[in-house]
Amino acid sequence: MPAVQAVGVGFHLLVFREFTYITRNLSESMQTFFPGRSAIAFTVLGDPVPQPRPRVTTRGKFARAYTPSSHPINGYRAAIAEAARQAGAKPVADMPLTIEIDFVFSRPKSHFNKKGLKPGVPVLPRADVTNCVKGVEDALNGIAYVDDRQLCSVTATKAWGEEALTRVRIS
Repeated sequence: MPAVQAVGVGFHLLVFREFTYITRNLSESMQTFFPGRSAIAFTVLGDPVPQPRPRVTTRGKFARAYTPSSHPINGYRAAIAEAARQAGAKPVADMPLTIEIDFVFSRPKSHFNKKGLKPGVPVLPRADVTNCVKGVEDALNGIAYVDDRQLCSVTATKAWGEEALTRVRIS
């Protein structure tokens, strides 16, 4: 298995057996080492849902962390998992993977007036991009990879758009 580490902005050091590469595009380099692994891409429509902080309850001396079953993250995770299955995702063990995620949020009506976009409205959606990534990573555990520790490169963007969606590419 190659060892991967970031060596600068946009560059990765890839060590495989006796070969060492510095690469800008980690996805293409992984194709060199794992030619059978193709990229999987899918899109889920609807506003992305960030992973909430866990709730904690105690029973006796034991604490248990959980996410309430009524939270929208559960439906969002199910939609991500189903889209990945339909795209042909299968868990691959002991292989470093890259994931690229685009989170596109629809602007609320309160951001507009008769003339268009109101001045002073937020430039970026409020949701924390790392919490959005956590929800997608957890949804893909056991579906696109055995465990999210296999992810060696994660790229995520968030933006406003005409249509709310989550676009995922795994290679």
